[in-house]
Amino acid sequence: MNILTFRTQEELNKAGAGIITGLLQTNPRAVLGLATGSTPIGIYQELVESHRQALVSFAKATAFNLDEYVGLEPGHPASYYTFMQEHLLGLVDIPPQQCHIPSGTATDLQAECASYDSLLEEYGQIDLQLLGLGHNGHIGFNEPDATLEGGTHLVELKESTRTANARFFDKPEQVPTHALTMGVGTILKAKMILLVVRGADKAEIVQRALQGPITTDCPASLLQTHPHVVVLLDSEAGGLLK
Repeated sequence: MNILTFRTQEELNKAGAGIITGLLQTNPRAVLGLATGSTPIGIYQELVESHRQALVSFAKATAFNLDEYVGLEPGHPASYYTFMQEHLLGLVDIPPQQCHIPSGTATDLQAECASYDSLLEEYGQIDLQLLGLGHNGHIGFNEPDATLEGGTHLVELKESTRTANARFFDKPEQVPTHALTMGVGTILKAKMILLVVRGADKAEIVQRALQGPITTDCPASLLQTHPHVVVLLDSEAGGLLK
């Protein structure tokens, strides 16, 4: 596990975007696992700017999103489909048919999960999986539990997760109670994992995830078992690491 700490957000964003750009320059057909939330926005902005400068193309790449809320139409302003369109996928040259996000409005959610897993299997391994880190240690929407699902599945969101995501909605009660998410097994199959964490409020969970015991009570701790993880932290998020 390669842990890098940065003094400024700009340095962190450029480093994260540089890793993804470098992959696409050497492997234009790379399969990218993408994340949502506030954490990756700065990295996506750097990628969009690199694309505008013709330094990187997404034309042959394939994108798989980690998760999507249940019950939100793709056009809903708080859906992850909308998020990705506004922050990355709609601003670069990746064809829409090469962008995959689970449908939270499917009539049969279990069948949707199975279909998403089948599509992932068609592409083999994800070349690079981008991750943020939840305050309770969740990655994707894989919440702490006695056991963790390997494949894409329906999950009931913890109240702490819904509270953390309430800033993206007009009212806290509008935050969906469920989501579809890639499983930890799928995440760990990626050739490379890029974990990005920001802020002093994440320092304790960063220490637990990266240096604490490996346990399903902290799903991100399972990243310790992966052979190629790069962690990008700001100085506040890395403040408790030994």
